[in-house]
Amino acid sequence: QVQLVESGGGLVQAGDSLRLSCAASGIIFSLNAMGWYRQAPGKQRELVAVISSGGTTNYADSVKGRFTISRDNAKNTVYLQMNNLKLEDTAVYYCNARRDKVLGSRPYWGQGIQVTVSS
Repeated sequence: QVQLVESGGGLVQAGDSLRLSCAASGIIFSLNAMGWYRQAPGKQRELVAVISSGGTTNYADSVKGRFTISRDNAKNTVYLQMNNLKLEDTAVYYCNARRDKVLGSRPYWGQGIQVTVSS
């Protein structure tokens, strides 16, 4: 079965940094685009960052310059380095995987991990 397991969340103060990790199994990792999404209470889930199978990255405007997504295909792991965290970054963060270059491919999701930023 496909599994995406997030780790690295927690409670931090504004201005601090965190690195989230997502370990994938049950997929051909190198052929998948990987992404991070987040959802705050009462709000819709939103894209934070995505990295293609070829390494191309895209970010939400709200995190550009602060967050960096990367992948290690040898470890089947995608990371989200979060610097200069702000109160509005508080959310549950979800890992996402989807095959690139395949019509009709469907996404897989992790269970989510809490990130809380306090003042």
